[in-house]
Amino acid sequence: MPDAERQIKELGHEILVATTTQKAAVVSAIDGRMYWAAGALWHKQDREADRIPAGLRNVDTESRWFKSGYRGWVQGYRLMLQGLVFPQPVPLFATWTMNNIGEATTVKTALAEHRLPVTSVLLGDETLGGQPLTTAYQRAGGFLLTPKQLSKKRRSWKDDLFSYRKETIELLFQRILQAADLKACPSKGLCGNGAFVLASVWLYQLIFWCNYRQGTAAADVKEQIELARWRIHL
Repeated sequence: MPDAERQIKELGHEILVATTTQKAAVVSAIDGRMYWAAGALWHKQDREADRIPAGLRNVDTESRWFKSGYRGWVQGYRLMLQGLVFPQPVPLFATWTMNNIGEATTVKTALAEHRLPVTSVLLGDETLGGQPLTTAYQRAGGFLLTPKQLSKKRRSWKDDLFSYRKETIELLFQRILQAADLKACPSKGLCGNGAFVLASVWLYQLIFWCNYRQGTAAADVKEQIELARWRIHL
């Protein structure tokens, strides 16, 4: 997985250099998504006892449970994705992790290991707005903007900028899911599933980049995949 993550980061840097100017502030956004594990559900009590109940088959024992306010409890793994905001949403960084590792922890680790691209502004959800992470990101040379940094008394440019988060990183997730038709784990284990999911991110990134260089609609990724399928003689 480190090689796949490095490939995504390197291509993301190439795209970043080509699509932005040095004088302009670069804005990116980051978010996470949980992927349901394949196979049967393995519940907390049995996990803690390292016991698979009699009759329970096809369990992904590496998967973990986590609860989100949006999707509830999910047994699986997590993709953290950073995407460019302007001029168009495109992946810059991706990492595949265990589901029970918090998003703030994942981002802070990637930042400390110099794996996370630092942009002028990084838009994140409230879970990333804690002081340790915002301070670490500031020391790295950027500004981490989350709902915790927005004033509750008056609206400012920060609110206007933050509103682009839904229009970019959330949209980008949907485009990647639709392009590869990969919405749940197709395999077993952290590495096996990471290979598929990270490949889907890289494929989207690569086709976007080819479209951009050819002067065609950069976001027409799924369309290019469908055309390739029609060309293959089965």
